[in-house]
Amino acid sequence: MVYLCRDNMSRERDIYKVTLVGSAGNVALLTFKFIAGVMGHSSAMIADAVHSLSDFITDVIVLAFVHVSARPQDESHDYGHGKYETFASFIIAMALLAVAMVIIVSGIAKVIDWAGGKQLAAPGWLALAAAVISIIVKEILYRYTVFSGKKLDSQALIANAWHHRSDAISSVGTMVGIGGAILLGNRWTVLDPLASIVVGAILVKVAINLLRSSVNELTEHSLPGDVEKEIEDIICSFPDVQEPHNLRTRRIGNRFAIEAHVRMDGNLTLTAVHDRTSAIEQRLRQRFGPQTHITIHMEPVKK
Repeated sequence: MVYLCRDNMSRERDIYKVTLVGSAGNVALLTFKFIAGVMGHSSAMIADAVHSLSDFITDVIVLAFVHVSARPQDESHDYGHGKYETFASFIIAMALLAVAMVIIVSGIAKVIDWAGGKQLAAPGWLALAAAVISIIVKEILYRYTVFSGKKLDSQALIANAWHHRSDAISSVGTMVGIGGAILLGNRWTVLDPLASIVVGAILVKVAINLLRSSVNELTEHSLPGDVEKEIEDIICSFPDVQEPHNLRTRRIGNRFAIEAHVRMDGNLTLTAVHDRTSAIEQRLRQRFGPQTHITIHMEPVKK
């Protein structure tokens, strides 16, 4: 796990830049895919276009919430505004889940129509070309956004990156369904809506994973066990500090909050204890970032 120390305003600008690049790609793709879906008579491509529209909407959400989360602490937010970024991730995941369910229901309705004897329109080559182009563009946007999200330690960017990846995956399913319906003839036009159902199921899984992560943070879930172990090791690296206990951790946006009790020789002066506490805090902030919230409670060693 990598933790980078960055100025809040610089980080906010970088997140804006990455999100705006994704937004431009989403607008271009959703326009092209809607046109290709309508002209190419492909329900799977229209579903794919709706997915791209949801990506654009989540880009707007990221831009709005990251601006708020970058604000420093104030009288009403003692721990800063980092949770707004987590809330943005939650909204993105909910939007993705809603889109997935619409795609699945629409696909099932078309399959039922086909099973009832209705002849579905065969998709055209334009729809297939749109699927191929979408796969390439969205995979590039995914890699760019997830790399930037990890570099900037932004959960909202990483969640948004998965929107790009899920769109690329859905376009793969769309390509297979459209290609099969074109190459195998009218008897297999049902492959187009079947592909949209598979796409929707994949998106449901991605949305649930994103929801789990954001809900954990919003409900004060502890940091991973390996991170807590590293915190304890850093505290114990000071020879005059003993028995770290009552460790409590959580994540606030892209920052950590750490609370711990430790024991020291009760005969030490208040100045010595204060200096040691400051040294522990400095070491933790060097590791986890200068904006890490740290509370160290010192106790005398029990005789």
